[in-house]
Amino acid sequence: MFSKLDNLEKRHEEVKALLASPETAANPKRLRDLAREHSDLDEVVKKYHEYKAVAKSIAGDKELLNETKDRELREIAQAELEELEPKLVKLEEELKLLLVPKDPNDAKNVILEIRAGTGGDEAGLFAGDLFRMYSRFAERRGWQIELMSSNQQGIGGFKEIIFQVSGKEAFGKLKYEGGVHRVQRVPATEQNGRIHTSAASVAVLPEAEEVDIDINLNDLRIDVFRSSGPGGQSVNTTDSAVRVTHIPSGLVVQCQDEKSQLKNKTKALKVLRARLLEAERAKERAKITDARRQMVGSGDRSDKIRTYNFPQYRVTDHRIGLTIYQLDDVLDGNITPLIEQLGLADQAEKLKNAA
Repeated sequence: MFSKLDNLEKRHEEVKALLASPETAANPKRLRDLAREHSDLDEVVKKYHEYKAVAKSIAGDKELLNETKDRELREIAQAELEELEPKLVKLEEELKLLLVPKDPNDAKNVILEIRAGTGGDEAGLFAGDLFRMYSRFAERRGWQIELMSSNQQGIGGFKEIIFQVSGKEAFGKLKYEGGVHRVQRVPATEQNGRIHTSAASVAVLPEAEEVDIDINLNDLRIDVFRSSGPGGQSVNTTDSAVRVTHIPSGLVVQCQDEKSQLKNKTKALKVLRARLLEAERAKERAKITDARRQMVGSGDRSDKIRTYNFPQYRVTDHRIGLTIYQLDDVLDGNITPLIEQLGLADQAEKLKNAA
C-alpha cells in the first residue's frame, strides 16, 4: 500500500506541473481530466502526509522511551503514544478507503430514464411515483431537475420519462438506483382489494459532455414531426418534435416536450451522448467480465433490485438485504439511508477485491 502511496505522491507533483503548462491550457479535455485527477490525488496525498507525520511522532516517542530513564519524559512519551497509535490505525483505514478506485463519472450530472414494465396501467403509475421520488430527493439536496422527454399514459403516470438531474456528485449518489423496481399494492382501479405486483425499470446514465463523446453529424438522421399527447398551445400544432437516429449504433432518441424544435433537438442530442457514453462504458466492463450485470434487465418483476410493499409499509433493497419500514418517507424522496448503505456495500466489495 505504501509504495502505491509514494507513487501517488509523485504523480500529484507531476499533475500540478502539467496543470501549469501552456500545452494543457490549450487542450480543454486534458485540462479538465488533469484538474479532476489533481482534486482526487490532493485528498489522498494530504491524508498520507498526515499519516507520515503521526508515524514519525510515534517513532520519536518510542525512541525516547528506549533511550531515557527520566520519569517525566517517559510519562509524556507514553501518553502521546496512547493518543497517536489509535490515530495511526484510523488514518491507515482511511487511506485504504481512499485507494479504492473511484468512478470518474461520480462528479457528473445524471440522466435518469424510467420506463413502465410489467403491470399495465399500474406500472405506469408506479413510474410516476418513482419520478416524484427522485424529484423530491433532488429538491432535498438543492439539485436541479430538467425534463428531457416523457410519454404519459391516459390515467396518469408514464410509459416512459427521461430527465436530467444536475448537482454535486449527482451520478455518484444516484448510480445505485439503476435496475428494476417492484411495487406491491392494491391499485385504485381494483374492485376486490387484491394486491397487484408491478414493475418499472430505471436506467442511470452519467451526462456526457461534448469532449466525452464526439458525434459526427453525418452519422445522424434527424426527423421532425408534430407532437402528440397532452400539451400547451402550439405543442400539438407545429412540427416541433424531433427524432434523432444515430445510424452506426441504431440508437433512437425522441423529444417533443418543448415548443421549440431547436430545444427538443438539443435535449435529444444530450440524451444520445449519455447513451453512447454508457455503451462505451459497457464495452469496457465487458472486457473485464463476461458476466456483466445488466442495469435494467428485462423489466420483469422477477429481475428486481428493490421492492416497495404498501401493505407491510416497507421498502426492501434485495442487493444488500436492507429493509426500511418508512415507505411514505422513502417515496417522498428520503432515499439517503438506502444510498448510503449501498455505497458502503460497494466500498467494502472494492476493498475486498483490492486486498
